[in-house]
Amino acid sequence: MKFNSQAPYIVSSMLILMGLTQAGCGENGTLEDEKTTDSIEMVAEEPTRKVRIETNFGEMVVELSNATPGHRDNFIELVEAGFYDSLLFHRVISEFMIQGGDPTSRGAALATPLGMGGPGYQIPAEIRTDHLHFKGALAAARQGDAANPERKSSGSQFYLVQGRPFTKEEVLNIEARNFPEEFGDAEVFKYSDEDIERYGTDGGVPFLDNMYTVFGQVVEGLDVIDSIAAVQTAAGNRPKNDVTMMMELIN
Repeated sequence: MKFNSQAPYIVSSMLILMGLTQAGCGENGTLEDEKTTDSIEMVAEEPTRKVRIETNFGEMVVELSNATPGHRDNFIELVEAGFYDSLLFHRVISEFMIQGGDPTSRGAALATPLGMGGPGYQIPAEIRTDHLHFKGALAAARQGDAANPERKSSGSQFYLVQGRPFTKEEVLNIEARNFPEEFGDAEVFKYSDEDIERYGTDGGVPFLDNMYTVFGQVVEGLDVIDSIAAVQTAAGNRPKNDVTMMMELIN
């Protein structure tokens, strides 16, 4: 595998409205080989797949979306291969997200810089305007737009959203800056009343909507995200005490 340490994958927060700390999120690497997947026509009866994520703080169950088949199938393949077992949640930011999936994090010393590793390929973006960053959303980290204008995803690094509640005014201000025409849609993006209500009650990070591929949702164990997000962190937002993961496909 070849990786370019000058071009990390990121998940960045928007500072203009939120006042949150901007942070990079992801694996680095200019790929030698890009992994591609054929488009799969979705069938209404197709069952959803679920993955159990075991951590020091308990278990989460993530339901994968059939509307993002490239990310779904890649995640399943890595889980079944044991890729994620004993890796760390190496980057944690309270009221934002918890990130993992860097293979170099396995057994890494606290002083070791993390967030630059991966399987050696990217996944074509499957960004959807109906897959939003509500609390518990599973999404793929990626390189920033300057290095990655097609917004391709990291092959393995992911994040789980914690976020916070947002007011209707905040959500509508964010809406004005989200224009999905660049992803092929003809109309300006609009949040539904239900979306606005959910961001107000469940919380999340709406300022990431339409910029990263969301490909799943935590359906059990949301409190585990809160527990991990609350740990003490060191340089690079890495937990001072390792938070490990184990994954298994459960259906």
